[in-house]
Amino acid sequence: MSGNTQTKQVNWGIVSAGRIAEKFCEDMQYVKNGRLAAIAARSIQSAVNFAEKFQIERAYAGYQCLFDDPEIDVIYIATTHNFHFQHAKAALLAGKSVLCEKPITVSVNECVELQTIAKQKNVFLMEALWTYFLPSVLQAKQWAEQGLIGKIKHIKADFGYQVPYDAIGRMYNPELAGGCLFDMGIYPLAISHYFNPAPLSEIAIKVKKAESGVEDDLVILAKAGDVTLSLATSFQCRLQNAALIIGEDGYIKIPDFWRAKSCSLHKMDTKIDEFIDSEANLGYCHEANAVGEMILQNCKEHPFVPHSTSLALQQQLEAIRTMF
Repeated sequence: MSGNTQTKQVNWGIVSAGRIAEKFCEDMQYVKNGRLAAIAARSIQSAVNFAEKFQIERAYAGYQCLFDDPEIDVIYIATTHNFHFQHAKAALLAGKSVLCEKPITVSVNECVELQTIAKQKNVFLMEALWTYFLPSVLQAKQWAEQGLIGKIKHIKADFGYQVPYDAIGRMYNPELAGGCLFDMGIYPLAISHYFNPAPLSEIAIKVKKAESGVEDDLVILAKAGDVTLSLATSFQCRLQNAALIIGEDGYIKIPDFWRAKSCSLHKMDTKIDEFIDSEANLGYCHEANAVGEMILQNCKEHPFVPHSTSLALQQQLEAIRTMF
């Protein structure tokens, strides 16, 4: 790892030159304990262009060269869902720590295998649930834990945007693990689990499928312990994209919860507190800083997103998909 003891940094390798990778790298300017060291893409031209845009030293065509680079400490994987397992496994087997975009895999078995390899190789592995690290979400969690809304009774969350139909595009292509559940639905499930990690039961769904066979509109009703969940995701329309954590004594509202920049605390019809995150960053820097901290401290999991959380979410996704 580069740097002296005062400014220790981890060297990041980026897998994919796509839109999500661009956002992550754009936010690296706010990360004090990490630096962009290498980028790998399917084509050398894509990798070179990406490297030039973000002042990254090395560009690779193909991913194994990046995994084998001895100077890289941690790999960020932002390829399509169907490739997460393959790329994360190869990186872990090469002895690299891994931050993999959500959902970390597309099956429970794949998730278990990655976690097993990470333990065998004694390296850090985390699913990129960046929402869990946002200051607004952390503030909302603090309010809930302080008992300011009383016992949680309902969680309502949805995330949807209109996505034009393209049978071979990433969103609608079943071969690329398309569909709104994997792409956007992971967010409502994840925010629900964040505030109430009890296992799901009494699951009921209403699903609509696109011509390609993947789901493009989905509503999930379920119980999680004593809490009633109302979750939704869609490629058909923009949903409210908010999370409501509703307790006996009040509720917390998190607008655009997946990339939250604010939250508010309500007692009955009165707003009694509000938090606004006015920082210029996109929010990805918080998880990147957290991952860097764990690696520098030689930790193998982050307490915000332990392996058990990723496994629980995979089990939820699998249970819901069996109902389609």
